[in-house]
Amino acid sequence: MNDLVSIITPVHNGELFLRECMDSVRNQTYPHWEHLLVDDCSSDNSASIIAGYAAKDDRFRLISLKVNSGAGITRNRAIEQASGVYIAFLDSDDSWYPSKLEEQVSFMKLNRYPFTFSAYDRKNEAGKKFSKPVAAMRQVTYKRALFKNPIGCLTVIYDVRFFGKQYMPDIRKRQDYALWLKLLKKSDAFGLQKVLASYRVRKHSVSSNKFSLLGYEWKIYREEEGLSFLESLFYMVSAVLLKMKSYF
Repeated sequence: MNDLVSIITPVHNGELFLRECMDSVRNQTYPHWEHLLVDDCSSDNSASIIAGYAAKDDRFRLISLKVNSGAGITRNRAIEQASGVYIAFLDSDDSWYPSKLEEQVSFMKLNRYPFTFSAYDRKNEAGKKFSKPVAAMRQVTYKRALFKNPIGCLTVIYDVRFFGKQYMPDIRKRQDYALWLKLLKKSDAFGLQKVLASYRVRKHSVSSNKFSLLGYEWKIYREEEGLSFLESLFYMVSAVLLKMKSYF
């Protein structure tokens, strides 16, 4: 089992947690990976941290952008340069458990699944874990995903041999959700029930306020998916109700 996994990480002023992220990749029991980290005009030491890791292990690759572009374009730049037959995603403040790639690639090969994700736990900025992990649904269809994004970005792997290279749309937020919907039109996504990753909940992150993202979801329904006004309204109301249920 030596198929290369290309790990995609956008970085913008990520020095606080970047080493933890990269160490979690370096400690993978599955050795066949390349980690493409795209520095999106950081003003801190992110680029030098990445360069230091790359000098010691050439599986780490630093890509630098000249203009701040946001997570979607940043991820796409890495996907363009990826050499792997699998594409995986990991943000710079998140981390993986050591067996993540080995178990998930095996899961994909054994079942011939081209699009998979897993359960994950959550931790605060101090590293303290929340009591309850986020479970993975066993199977996600396109229709199910329209109601609510049930797939954690830090857990996704998709097979380039099945989908070809697939990119995120040029929108500032919710690009990952838009990509999942694109993939789900070609294949359902299958969830590995084991917790394989750790998501960091940050007070001022782009996704910390779920209700602030609704405008981007509307844009995805109307412009990316081409849904009618009434269809979009139906899914938007459903999404709000689901968010309110989880919030309270």
